[in-house]
Amino acid sequence: MMMKMPWRRKSRSFHLQLQGAIGTIQSPFLFLFTNYCHSSTSTLEDARFLTNNFKSASFTRLDDAIASFNHVIHMHPLPSRAQFSRFLSALVKMKQYHTVFSMSKTIELLGISHDVYSLSILINCFSHLHLVDLGFSVFGKMLKLGLEPDVVTFTTLINGLCTESKIDKAVEFFDDMVACGYQPNVYTYSTIINGMCKFGKTNVAIGLLKGMADRGCEPNVVTYSAIIDALCKDELVGEALDLFSQMRNKGISPNVITYTGLIHGVCKLGQKNQALALMNEMVEQNISPNVYTFNVLIDALCKDGMVSEAQNTFNVMIQRRVEPNVVTYNSLIDGLCISDQFKEALALLKEMVGRNISPDVFTFNILIDTLCKKGLVSNAENIIKIMIQRGVEPSVVTYNSLMDGYCLCKQIDKARKLFDLMVTNEIANIFSYTILINGYCKCKMIDDAKELFDEMSHKGLVPSVVTYSTLIEGMFQAGRPQTAQELFKNMCSHGQQPNIVTFSIMINGLCRQGNLDEALTLLKEMEESQLKPDLVTYCILINGLCQQGLMDEAYKVFRDMEKGGCLPNNYCYNIIIQGFLKHEDLPKASEIINEMVDKGFSADAATTKLVVHLSRNNDLILRLLKVRNEGSTN
Repeated sequence: MMMKMPWRRKSRSFHLQLQGAIGTIQSPFLFLFTNYCHSSTSTLEDARFLTNNFKSASFTRLDDAIASFNHVIHMHPLPSRAQFSRFLSALVKMKQYHTVFSMSKTIELLGISHDVYSLSILINCFSHLHLVDLGFSVFGKMLKLGLEPDVVTFTTLINGLCTESKIDKAVEFFDDMVACGYQPNVYTYSTIINGMCKFGKTNVAIGLLKGMADRGCEPNVVTYSAIIDALCKDELVGEALDLFSQMRNKGISPNVITYTGLIHGVCKLGQKNQALALMNEMVEQNISPNVYTFNVLIDALCKDGMVSEAQNTFNVMIQRRVEPNVVTYNSLIDGLCISDQFKEALALLKEMVGRNISPDVFTFNILIDTLCKKGLVSNAENIIKIMIQRGVEPSVVTYNSLMDGYCLCKQIDKARKLFDLMVTNEIANIFSYTILINGYCKCKMIDDAKELFDEMSHKGLVPSVVTYSTLIEGMFQAGRPQTAQELFKNMCSHGQQPNIVTFSIMINGLCRQGNLDEALTLLKEMEESQLKPDLVTYCILINGLCQQGLMDEAYKVFRDMEKGGCLPNNYCYNIIIQGFLKHEDLPKASEIINEMVDKGFSADAATTKLVVHLSRNNDLILRLLKVRNEGSTN
């Protein structure tokens, strides 16, 4: 007995919606007409070929499929519904969804009734076309005809909802399916779990994974891979590795997607050696890495400065006959540019073009940015011309890089001209403003910088922490500490959280102005917040205190930095030692020299010069430094 379904109400609008969906599709009568014309001229051999082609559904070209269909619909007797459905399934695999709709209507006009399989094919087509609502209309028709949907029907609709980002509706429909007594299979579970993972519901997906076994349904590699990939993207790599082990303990062999997800996860955590080990394990298991697997690893290695390892991985990729794509080359070119191997980057670009892989806007932007940072702005301009000639539209990133290059070369007029052009074309962004503000500050055009900063607010653009930091530093350098402090307060009051760079700029500026109390207050604020001072911040403050002769305060900050987990480096030791030497506190200087040498550091030229100067009156410290240095090299 057919159970009562909660979805029957959806069926009434089916015909109206279906007509809207297939209104532009070729008329079914055209198939009949084409068939009539064709059949009158076909030979017996052609007829056999077309019939066999239809029954085997072994065609590879749409024209062959249409010819076969036009032939068989004029046969007596007509093929069965099952044969027609198998034929339509082959068209679905060819992604000829609209043709399926048209042929399906023709079959219906020939008096062949629909069954669950044929209607499920239509639902699948609608789902692929992101028309899942029409798929539900077909589902309603299925119920109206008294046909019992099967698990494939439900899974197809759930997949359609997930594809259209309607994950909540997909979950609700899944729950309704279970409530009505249908048993989801592994494909249903994998579909809903994959959808949950893509929309940040990883914990719910894990719960569903655990519930599968209770319902007598064992997860497969697809189910596990979806969750492993999601956990890795959430940087929960430990949990992902545990699930990976659980999967293997159950005898489920990982596939390329599983490994790729794990490699991506460990790369994000900076564990490049583990990523390489996973790649090797993958190859040993005869699982071929695909282009995406290689791209993930190559990009991570390049970003970590391990360019030679990335090139080795690229060579393995070529040896395994995995074709690189534009993403592969972009990662390598970027890595080579960052590691100052520009000639090698250009050689790779030539190789890329030789493989008929067209450089995209990202490729050109990498090269343009590198040239601009090297001060080779004219070369960058030539690259932009080539870029445009090849039909690649420059982006705001392209123009920002060029403007930055102009500023670096002190060509501020060219930078402003380009900026004005960007504003006219409404593509200037916060980075554009920040770059030009920085350029003005570096050229000591502080009023122009402030004017541009104010213009941002008038245009509704919110200055970033980098924008504020740039202008604050410019104000200190221009001898306007009061304006710098006002900008800092304005920044905080507008909800922009200062970062370490901002604090370091403020502390440095206050120290140079002799406002040491305020500098110490800022340092204390940092130490008490989650934003801990770094080595640069401490060194700036210690140097400022030493310059003002406040050696007790400098020594306290020096000791406090170690308590806060920030260990002094060679530069920091030399600053504090020089401070004590300048104020002729030889015992304290000797104490810290001992400590410095014990930690493997050495005196720099300025420290040594001070020691030599002081040794005219007291050679104790010079002998101490000499002995300690000799001891450290033995």
